[in-house]
Amino acid sequence: MELIINGLSKTYANGVQALKNVTLTIKQGMFGLLGPNGAGKSSLMRTIATLQEADSGSITLGNIDVLRQKEEVRKILGYLPQEFGVYPKVSAEDLLTHFAVLKGIANRRERNEVVKALLHKTNLYHVRNKNLGGYSGGMKQRFGIAQALLADPKLIIVDEPTAGLDPAERNRFLNLLSEIGENTIVILSTHIVDDVKELCSDMAIINKGEVLYKGSPADAIASVQGRVWQKRIAKSELDTYRQMHTVISDRLIAGTPIIHVLADFQPEGFAPVEADLEDVYFAKIFGSIVQNAAS
Repeated sequence: MELIINGLSKTYANGVQALKNVTLTIKQGMFGLLGPNGAGKSSLMRTIATLQEADSGSITLGNIDVLRQKEEVRKILGYLPQEFGVYPKVSAEDLLTHFAVLKGIANRRERNEVVKALLHKTNLYHVRNKNLGGYSGGMKQRFGIAQALLADPKLIIVDEPTAGLDPAERNRFLNLLSEIGENTIVILSTHIVDDVKELCSDMAIINKGEVLYKGSPADAIASVQGRVWQKRIAKSELDTYRQMHTVISDRLIAGTPIIHVLADFQPEGFAPVEADLEDVYFAKIFGSIVQNAAS
């Protein structure tokens, strides 16, 4: 089964064009959707999840017309939005059972077995009777995935799932997503480059509603390999270097900026550096900003 998005556009009532002719084909496995806040990721995810209408374009999931057959999509969709609220005074087992009823798992014995299996899968069984208000951020996210996995979905969407998680919880959550992605289409929408680099075999970069790159992380890195250079500079020199070079990132190390620039030939005073996905991400985002400013 494939998810095929073709020419999708969406403009909100306030005039913001959230999606501009987005075209993507997403196959089974983990697919990373990278972009800064406000890039259009959540708008795209909400449209795929049948939570908002598109102005134009089409989305098909197998033989289902997503924009017209919303109920059919919802039967095989698991969705973990960026803001996932829980009832703080309800236990995980009780709330997951309630969600299972809403998903149409009517047989009580089957429902109990499904809930038990999902609590084990998300490593929450030992705290199944604990109220969700006492869960950590990572535990709540794992509960969110448990509810998204009800009724054996063919498509799972997770929107910014690791934001705010500590490193240990993030690793647990990413391992769980990786396991799920072996047999399902999983779309991971995030602004955290490492999440995509570690998990996804296919990805897209989106900014201001437009797809800037579609392909594998390895191919993305290869496209800038040998063209990324770095230099340690004084803070006062940063603006000057931005005027002289295509500065794609800068970070403070021990209080001093180290900049990465994109150039076909080695700039004077710069050293070559092994490119990574973060360099690709910033190069694409920076390039789109420059083009928008010039147009």
